Amino acid sequence: MVDAARARKLADRIQQIVAEMLERRIKDPRLGFVTVTDTRITADLREATVFYTVFGSDAERADSAAALESAKGIIRSEVGRQTGVRFTPTLTFRHDPLPDNARQLDDLINAARARDAEVAAKAAGAAYAGEADPYRKPDEEDDEQAGPAA
Repeated sequence: MVDAARARKLADRIQQIVAEMLERRIKDPRLGFVTVTDTRITADLREATVFYTVFGSDAERADSAAALESAKGIIRSEVGRQTGVRFTPTLTFRHDPLPDNARQLDDLINAARARDAEVAAKAAGAAYAGEADPYRKPDEEDDEQAGPAA
């Protein structure tokens, strides 16, 4: 097995090569606005998983996935040529759900902020059910324990 630093460097290089290929050389009309977000490679450097996102609808995402599958051979040969490793890793393209998850979390956070604002608005006009501060203070206790002055 290879050390983790070399594997990470190779994964970063593969990510750069794939991004450049998608930007400059792959001219498939099905390919939408694709962004390569991450690349992970196995410890034996045999398989690389390229994570990507597509800006657009589910149909555009499916078209881009088909375009990436059809261009996989060209991209792999370019990766082999530019990296110079003995065995060019096989490429697997996988849609990265991270931006969708982040968008969903943002929506949840915004909903929580709206509910917090509602509670704060209701609390602004509210009054205490009893005294504002129902706890005894140390000074009051000392006065009561001392009793009347003789």
